[in-house]
Amino acid sequence: MAGAELAEPGPRPGTACPDAGAGASAGGAPGAGGEAARRRAERRAARIASGASELEQRLADLLRGGLASAAASAYDRWDETAARMVDAQAPGLASRVRELASVAGSGAGADRASRLLEECALLHTLNQGYLRVDELPEALAATVRARVGITADTATLLATSAPVRDDWLVLAQQDADDGRLITRRVWLRGRRTGRMALLLSYGPVGRPPELSFPAGVSLDAELAYHPSARPLRAALGTRHSAPVPSPGPPPAGGVAAALAAYGEALRDDPWLESWPVVLGPVIPVRMPSGDWQLVDEEGEAGVPVDARQGDRAAVWQLAAVSGGEAVTVFGECGFRGVVPLGVWGVGGSGPVPL
Repeated sequence: MAGAELAEPGPRPGTACPDAGAGASAGGAPGAGGEAARRRAERRAARIASGASELEQRLADLLRGGLASAAASAYDRWDETAARMVDAQAPGLASRVRELASVAGSGAGADRASRLLEECALLHTLNQGYLRVDELPEALAATVRARVGITADTATLLATSAPVRDDWLVLAQQDADDGRLITRRVWLRGRRTGRMALLLSYGPVGRPPELSFPAGVSLDAELAYHPSARPLRAALGTRHSAPVPSPGPPPAGGVAAALAAYGEALRDDPWLESWPVVLGPVIPVRMPSGDWQLVDEEGEAGVPVDARQGDRAAVWQLAAVSGGEAVTVFGECGFRGVVPLGVWGVGGSGPVPL
């Protein structure tokens, strides 16, 4: 399975342009040029279906040959297949194919075959979902379309979706740079609704995205959520106030609540890699193995800290802020544990980005 990334995510860096499918989103808005937009959407849907069918054949060939004996040299072939998915305007499928290619080319690790099977299963399920998308319930169909890479452009989304107004607390902001594009992720939580939201913005290398909110501020604004069985990604609409410092950390839940939230989200979206959660009060504890866990104050429940991809410095920073005391932690909970993204320290101090 792929590594944690927000959850709904949206495209992985380097696999899709912002709001891929503008003018060709599911159920595109009518109006001037509406007929032309409909025809473009139909042509794109046909290309994606052709790509999904091609992937099904590739997966069948891989399974027929045996996962354990799959050659690491097959990476280039899968990379070529990913490129064809981009040509088919299916960046979400391309992203999953590249993940499969990275596993196939990772060498003869003990868990390589099982990881290949996981990726094959997820990709097969997504292919089949798209090939039968018209038979799915509306919310699940929207999720499948988003996962293959069909999303509404911001203007259409704001014009056609019911806005959700709230005082949105900024939980964290992080940038990812893939050498071509900077992807900025801003996580929010509604003070009244309790809903989580993820804003995505993009900019070329050397010029960060314009959308920027430091962690710990709150703004009265309207958001429009992208359609999904488990809505998370949203677009920022009307702002009713300037951002102001928040008086304190957001409401937090325990370890069990975080795991339950991730499980419920995964039930609605089987391709989900993580879900945003606020944990607290928890204490970061280093285990004899050298790994870290976030443990509740009673020491009865804990969840691993997912410290992959260069995030180990963030774990030590989290431990330093805690100093052995209970803190409130915001992060993404996935099947490998929690990736910490921010922490509110002892004594009501402001958030520290990780």
